[in-house]
Amino acid sequence: MTPPTRRLRELLGGGGSIAVAMALMNVATYGFTMIAARMLGPSSYGALASLMATLLVITVLQLGLQATAARRIAAEPTHVAQIEKTILGVTYRAAAALGVLLLLVSPLLNVVLQLDSLLTAALVSVVSVPFTIMGGQAGILQGERRWQALSVLYVLSGVPRLIVGTALIAWQPTELAALVGTGLGACAPVVAGWWLLRRRLDPGVPSENHGFRRVIRESALNSQVLLAFFALSNADIIVARNVLADHDAGLYAGGLILTKAVLFLPQFVVVIAFPSMSTTSERRRALTGSLGVVALLGAAATAGAALLPQLALVFVGGARYTEITDHLWIYAILGTVLSMLQLLVYAVLARQGQRAVYLVWAAFLAMIGLGLTTETLRGLLTVVISVDAVLLVALLAVSLRVTRSAPVEEPAPAS
Repeated sequence: MTPPTRRLRELLGGGGSIAVAMALMNVATYGFTMIAARMLGPSSYGALASLMATLLVITVLQLGLQATAARRIAAEPTHVAQIEKTILGVTYRAAAALGVLLLLVSPLLNVVLQLDSLLTAALVSVVSVPFTIMGGQAGILQGERRWQALSVLYVLSGVPRLIVGTALIAWQPTELAALVGTGLGACAPVVAGWWLLRRRLDPGVPSENHGFRRVIRESALNSQVLLAFFALSNADIIVARNVLADHDAGLYAGGLILTKAVLFLPQFVVVIAFPSMSTTSERRRALTGSLGVVALLGAAATAGAALLPQLALVFVGGARYTEITDHLWIYAILGTVLSMLQLLVYAVLARQGQRAVYLVWAAFLAMIGLGLTTETLRGLLTVVISVDAVLLVALLAVSLRVTRSAPVEEPAPAS
């Protein structure tokens, strides 16, 4: 076995259960999305897609908490009991605060997404609570590298949504029913997370570094970085609903099903590599090795969409979306670029870099500004991919420079 291959196996080793669990989660989530696209049709599905895109942006707090917990535990495993207690306390308070805030802004959300249903907009606030709580629970398990326990949470994040959501859509084919199913499904991993973390650990000697305020500050910074990424990766559907006709916006949303599938396909690599990217000695190797895996998976998905567009169309939504058949490989390219961007963003979180977030926000503003000038589906796709590709090159250059110049930890001198 060659040294690069051996290093890659060491990086991803022990996370096989995560790969399988996240594959099941993504297949279930993708299946629910595909079923919703077929049963609701382009117009109603366009509304649901905007809701789900908004929910993804909102869950940056969940992912920020997860990243904070995983990074702190991986970097200082001797303080796991204190970190766990602090993280859970912050998580419960953050979930409640976010739910109240979203409830207050639901009238604005109703107008921006053109839902014509205040109840549907208000329901987003309820759904956000279990999503946020799961973030803190998953981060603790990820930092401790308890891959099997974390796998349970990921499976329960997708399968219940598929079962409950599909049943509700079959009963009442509306975006409201689909959102209710999403919320009910999100409660399952929270219950499992509580059970898996019910044990009591020896608190040991407390550290000021893991106090309540410092954890809140880091979680807020992490959430800001992730908010920038998710705003960037989901803004195009909202732009589409404002510059394209309802039918074309629905077609664009249908194509994004493939984009999201390619984006989430290598997500297990990010989960497994993040603890390693949080340590100085493994940081560069983890980044380059995992980035190569993500690129290969994206290239394979793009080739499949280009060679078998009719098969890819089946997974997008079927005959109702035939008009975008020739564009599916472009949607796969977009998903590949986004998946590599996601990994680079987590590399920024792992090293607690702060300046790189300005590049992401700049790309978001550029996409909004340029996207609003487009009038066609192909034109919007061109703008989105171009902006994301430029950001990818910039973040990659920054990450390689920083990891190359990072100081190497030296062993303590012998007494």
